[in-house]
Amino acid sequence: MKQFLVIQTAFLGDAVLVTSIVEKLHAFYPDAQIDLVVRKGNDGLFTDHPFLRKLFVWDKRTAKNRNLFGLISELRKTEYDHIINCQRFFSTGLMTVLARGKEKIGYDKNPLSLFFTRTVKHVIGDGRHEVDRLNALIEHLTDASRPLPKLYPDKEARDDAERLIYQFTENQGRYICIAPASVWFTKQWPEAKWIELIKALPQDLHVFLIGAPSDGPLCQRIIKAAGLGHDLSEDLSLLASAALMEGAAMNYVNDSAPLHIASAMNAPVTAVFCSTVPAFGFGPLRANGRVVETTEKLDCRPCGLHGYKACPKGHFKCALGIEAVRVAS
Repeated sequence: MKQFLVIQTAFLGDAVLVTSIVEKLHAFYPDAQIDLVVRKGNDGLFTDHPFLRKLFVWDKRTAKNRNLFGLISELRKTEYDHIINCQRFFSTGLMTVLARGKEKIGYDKNPLSLFFTRTVKHVIGDGRHEVDRLNALIEHLTDASRPLPKLYPDKEARDDAERLIYQFTENQGRYICIAPASVWFTKQWPEAKWIELIKALPQDLHVFLIGAPSDGPLCQRIIKAAGLGHDLSEDLSLLASAALMEGAAMNYVNDSAPLHIASAMNAPVTAVFCSTVPAFGFGPLRANGRVVETTEKLDCRPCGLHGYKACPKGHFKCALGIEAVRVAS
């Protein structure tokens, strides 16, 4: 029986996408034991996950280094057949090198890749999706077909979503979800645009705004200005949000984690790309996904892989040039 360790301690969207290779490993090795390392805060995605034996959680916010070496000590208790590092950073390289494994796989850009037993080239901007880059890590163990992410909301998460749907819609009528926030300012469609979008949508649609609890003030301002909507940013767990998105007539998101949650739930999604571009490999993965971006040719776009806290040029045309009616249509 094979034992796999998968390491992905980056942002929430990355944790969603790494489920693609968990799915594929299980499909090819149904009796295998799969362990996963994620950062604290992303562990809520994996409650009662059917294919994971153990979930390791790294708390990076407090006593980061002490917690890192404590985690490595835990990882060393198992001798894995394959350790799969899905990141390019020193800390996960250290986990990979110090954990016990027969094969240690990672990207060539990792600072400790010299000590891996197998490395894979990592290129962004060549048109490949992130799940294809992830698949390159396990292609020799599986095949070349594209893996797809998947989440498994438990009963509690689904019950929470159904309760709110019934509460606000009386279980009647269609609803849409809007996730207006992003960690990066230049990835986030401006607040005024979300307000325009809500006003442009059919008025018989119920509108739910979702996100992290810290997104509450933004959601509430949008609702107040638009004159309708319900702020659920403080009411839903990650998996309950996923369950809610699954039943939506449409989910409107930025180039951010909710986009990947929609893909994992096979939920319809409209993704607004501002400073970043789908060619980086983080667009919708399903046929029911669409991208809306500016039609203006801007020599400054894309301005970076992750975006910035402010538009480097000061005009933010990549976002302001996207019409709400195009997003709504």
